[in-house]
Amino acid sequence: MSTIGFIGSGNMAEALIRGIISAKLYAPENVLVSDIRADRLQYLKGEYQVTPAKSNTALTAAADVLVLSVKPQNMAAVLDEIKGTLKDSAVVISIAAGITTERIAQYLGNVPIIRAMPNTPAMVDQGATAVVIRNTGPRHFKAGLDVFMVVGKVEVLEDESLMDAVTAVSGSGPAYFFLLMEEMINIATDMGLPADIAKELVFQTAKGAGLLAEMAYSRNETPAQLRERVTSPGGTTAAAMKVLKNLDFNALMTKALTAARDRSKELSA
Repeated sequence: MSTIGFIGSGNMAEALIRGIISAKLYAPENVLVSDIRADRLQYLKGEYQVTPAKSNTALTAAADVLVLSVKPQNMAAVLDEIKGTLKDSAVVISIAAGITTERIAQYLGNVPIIRAMPNTPAMVDQGATAVVIRNTGPRHFKAGLDVFMVVGKVEVLEDESLMDAVTAVSGSGPAYFFLLMEEMINIATDMGLPADIAKELVFQTAKGAGLLAEMAYSRNETPAQLRERVTSPGGTTAAAMKVLKNLDFNALMTKALTAARDRSKELSA
């Protein structure tokens, strides 16, 4: 059976590790992990029975699929360390925001590369991942996409420059929803609701809204249609929507997503 290795073992790497083992895509002993934190490696070994590597280069020498899951600011040092150590048949996957396939190729040469931007719902097999490919044949393409398909849905982009927008929309996207939930709970308690009840109502509302959105998507309906069904003319929701419109909610979200996209571009410099 082929071997997959993760350099960097943060939350996203763990989500992918859990997903590929749960789906039996890789046996635990064929999942190699490397990290500067020894305690993190021991946690992953105990939780998933994966194999900690002695070094990054020991991992790359053994991995058929190499996942670069380090922070963008640490990528150059890692690439410089592992250049020339990959197996001839290996495919490289990067999930680091802003790091282009061209930049990776400058260090590793003309190897098959898949640049991916997954998001944290991959932890519950509901991830949204966009990928671009470089120099990949059918075998490498399948091996790379399988890693993400077992934890959610995957979209393949032809234009790599769009990955910065993906980072802003779906990569960072869960945080926008969580911030809304956080503020709704805080405001509900300020209005007098007990904290435990406020939390229960907001979490369940988020869950229900997500399921409604999933149903609407399957029916080719839009978020606007979902919103309109909640918004009776002259009612309470309409009053809230009027405030958001007056505050130019669209402009606020445009600024937020643009800032995330631009930061992704900066990380590639």
